[in-house]
Amino acid sequence: MREPLSIGKYLIGQLYDRGVRHVFGVPGDYALRFFSQLEKSKLKVVNTCDEQGAGFAADAYARVKGLGVVCVTYCVGGLKVANTTAEAYAEKSPVVVISGAPGTNERAKNPLLHHRVRDFDTQYKVFQEITVASAVLNDPKTAFHEIDRVLAAALKFKRPVYIELPRDMAVLPGVVSLPDSKSNDNSDKNALREALWEASSMINAAKKPVILAGVELHRFGLQKELLNFIERTNIPVAVTPLSKSVITERHPRFLGVYEGAMGRPECRDYVESSDCLILLGAFMSDVDLGLYTAHIDEAKSISLTSERTTIGFHHYEGITLADFIGGLIKADIKRCEVLQAPHPEMPPPFTVKKGRKITVQTLFQQLNSFLDDDTVVIADPGDAMFAGMDLFIHGQAEFLSPAYYTSMGFAVPAALGVQLAKPKLRPLVIVGDGAFQMTGIELSTIARFRLNPIVIVLNNRGYGTERPMQDGSFNDLQVWEYSRLPQVLGAGLGFKVHTEDQLEKALKLSRKNKTSFSILDISLDPRDASPALKRFTSLLAKKVHGKISKRP
Repeated sequence: MREPLSIGKYLIGQLYDRGVRHVFGVPGDYALRFFSQLEKSKLKVVNTCDEQGAGFAADAYARVKGLGVVCVTYCVGGLKVANTTAEAYAEKSPVVVISGAPGTNERAKNPLLHHRVRDFDTQYKVFQEITVASAVLNDPKTAFHEIDRVLAAALKFKRPVYIELPRDMAVLPGVVSLPDSKSNDNSDKNALREALWEASSMINAAKKPVILAGVELHRFGLQKELLNFIERTNIPVAVTPLSKSVITERHPRFLGVYEGAMGRPECRDYVESSDCLILLGAFMSDVDLGLYTAHIDEAKSISLTSERTTIGFHHYEGITLADFIGGLIKADIKRCEVLQAPHPEMPPPFTVKKGRKITVQTLFQQLNSFLDDDTVVIADPGDAMFAGMDLFIHGQAEFLSPAYYTSMGFAVPAALGVQLAKPKLRPLVIVGDGAFQMTGIELSTIARFRLNPIVIVLNNRGYGTERPMQDGSFNDLQVWEYSRLPQVLGAGLGFKVHTEDQLEKALKLSRKNKTSFSILDISLDPRDASPALKRFTSLLAKKVHGKISKRP
């Protein structure tokens, strides 16, 4: 007779069936039974140095794989991934947060068990605010149904979910329930037909239509549909900072990254002079809009996300992103006449001058020459991200950065998640020294799993993004010898870089080093920054000091 399926094993099986192959986390006593079940399963446990590192790794894994998982213990572990879960929610990344918890039989008479904060459901209440669905698996009769419900929500809405597993429940058999009747995720036919007619009419009447492709096209797997629409209509396309690389930058109709006053003027001018801007799955956040320096005319815009559809000043309910784009592909839309649209060209090879001190500008020029088809760029907030917007990315979905939530410390643990999700891609991690000191210790995990990212540390001895806004000793950091970390970890190669020729040599040796990570400590002047970052911090400084008002 077959052994009854336990709640823990059922959860593992459902994760595997949805494409998950790795679970990131840090064990703790309330989660140990489930970790033991994971270890005996087809899923690989990747135990990190810290829970926040596990959360960022799971987030990055979800962005390139379609679903990520982080598993932690109760409160001391769970609340440490609240930040990474909030980032996943803000940027629509489907991460499953699994937290162990005190057993249901331990809670009688309300004891003060270790790790408890206030009430036994305190952590659950916190995660209800930053996930799209949540469940406590405290009843074997409903546990399987709750697992199915929560995982379905993660995939449908592309946002994180929360599952709390009391430790005595992990090994108890659950009850198989009948599947729910299939939910209707189709669009309202009348609303869709009317919206497509209005959108098609606006596009056909336009002389200079432009597509602004957003990150939701990646999250919902609609990149091929985007390309199909562009090929049929010949309409130029730009992306936002959050959606950089949603389309290959080699495409002849690619305009560049649109980011208001922070971006390339030729891209900005072309987008803002459009008489029909088609925003597909784009978040209009302050960063994407250059702190609201963008000038987008709502009356001339078609805007569709997974949550709402707006054409001019008309709002439509019940339309899915996939159905709308599919409808646009089939619609009778005339081909756009070939216009002199700006296209960012592949940068020329950089000429190295021996002994010349490295700057932010020359660093990124050399990195541009270094990138190839197998490189995925992972950039932390700050100049790593802003200067990184001008890097020429070769493929689709090969640039990752938390460009909306902008949580420092994402990049190094994200490399762990990305390389396990897609082993053929080699991460080039660009991270400031401040962010590195938060989560850079995950190089230890990277070394243990024999991964080989190349980590570029922008060492300007502090928080370079903050200094132009409001300087003070609070922006200073203890200077680390980053290039000597391989000696501490017993793995990897380290390089101290002051000049262009030193960087050239370090990059060549790093490319050859395929068996472990490489870390390059790039010594930069604390006052040096990319033009984009200077524009950004200048605008932020005015906001900090109340010299400009916020726009909606």
